[in-house]
Amino acid sequence: MDSANEFMMVVEKDASGWLVGSIPSLPGCHTQGKTLEELSKRMKEAILLYLEAEDPDDRRVEFVGIHRIAV
Repeated sequence: MDSANEFMMVVEKDASGWLVGSIPSLPGCHTQGKTLEELSKRMKEAILLYLEAEDPDDRRVEFVGIHRIAV
């Protein structure tokens, strides 16, 4: 579970090579960067803006984990 100041970030790479980060426990909170360092800096800014704009208790969900499934 995320603590008040710590969040789990999911990182993916898009077709253009950009890293795309999202915070599962804050729906709609995502950003991108060319490097992990740039992505992390931008994500911190995005989280702060998200928390300013939203009541975090209204939209927060619990991040459980990532699981691989074969079909």
